[in-house]
Amino acid sequence: MDFYDSNLFSYVVLPLLIFMSRIVDVSIGTLRIVFISRGKKYLAPLFGFFEVLIWIIVVGKVMQDATNFACYIGYAGGFAMGNFVGMLIEEKLAMGIVVVRIITSHDSFELKNALIAEGFGVTTVEANGSKGKVDMIFTTVERQDLPIVDAKIKAYNPSAFYSVEDVKFVKKGVFPTHKDHVRKKGLSSIFNWRVGK
Repeated sequence: MDFYDSNLFSYVVLPLLIFMSRIVDVSIGTLRIVFISRGKKYLAPLFGFFEVLIWIIVVGKVMQDATNFACYIGYAGGFAMGNFVGMLIEEKLAMGIVVVRIITSHDSFELKNALIAEGFGVTTVEANGSKGKVDMIFTTVERQDLPIVDAKIKAYNPSAFYSVEDVKFVKKGVFPTHKDHVRKKGLSSIFNWRVGK
């Protein structure tokens, strides 16, 4: 028990434990928000339970010694780092579906065929932009396949303007099915929800 009453525990070990716990709970909270935005109604409450449970334990430890400024630093630092770690995890999971809008003033024939060859569904529309006639290409892809679309745009039409937007739900559609597009990215193989297949 002497160790738990020592300055080493109070000003180094405890703040470090609080710091690490906050990283975990804020990272879980970031993922919970992502799951809510993606419509994953079973995962979001589960993550919320653990997020709040860890938070209550950490706040209880901080409030036990309200005069320990090192615990406040650990708490705030863990919160900041947890946001960063949570965003990194979310990027690595590459969850969800996005719509890519490509606008180009050049001939879009080769780019369109390159995307189709990869197995993506493509819709093209002729339109008028501020500088004249443009082609618009719409494709809805799984977020983990976004680097493939990006590479095709850079290869066939590097001057094209394109935007990417999250999609909460899709039904039916054309998605790659060949083995080259099957990826095992740790937790993404558990959490990835493929709709419209």
